[in-house]
Amino acid sequence: MLLVLTTACSPVNGFTEREANLINSWTEGRPMRLFTVDSEQDLLVLRRVCDTVEPSLLGFPEYGRLLQGMLTTVTDPENTGVGIAAAQVGIPKRIIAVQRFDMDGEPLGIYLNPRITEASVGLVRSEEGCLSIPDARGMVMRHRTVTVEYNDPEDFTLRTETVDGFTAIIFQHEIDHLDGILFTDKTITQDGED
Repeated sequence: MLLVLTTACSPVNGFTEREANLINSWTEGRPMRLFTVDSEQDLLVLRRVCDTVEPSLLGFPEYGRLLQGMLTTVTDPENTGVGIAAAQVGIPKRIIAVQRFDMDGEPLGIYLNPRITEASVGLVRSEEGCLSIPDARGMVMRHRTVTVEYNDPEDFTLRTETVDGFTAIIFQHEIDHLDGILFTDKTITQDGED
């Protein structure tokens, strides 16, 4: 029994065997399976603190497939989102994609190991939903402006950006996913109370 558990957790190209199998089973051009709160097994992944991405991960084919799969999933016309975390497709790594409403063309950007280093005192109400929580919406208080430090997805260079408005809200929502936090953990009533 121990041998089976050790084998299932052994790294394959920087991913566990389970993660590599999940990534490699993805059919290009189709969305990856979204992990949702409706499944107890999925919820274990969604509630997990995600693993730090190491620079060596960038050289493996599974890494590129994962990024492509995440982007295909978040832009699926049947269930479009504005951001996604790797945990939402079953890979508990510190990787997110965020739609950049603050840039021309509103591109989706990939961010490795993102963390908020500064946040405005000013908060705004944000009505949020989540691809992993079907048919649910709620009001959350978020910082108006955040400074995000992250590793570049192509060369792992450490970068820092200050973002505000809706893009800042998306960053906060997706970074919460990396720590096992769902927007429903932060919803408020109309009066602003938890």
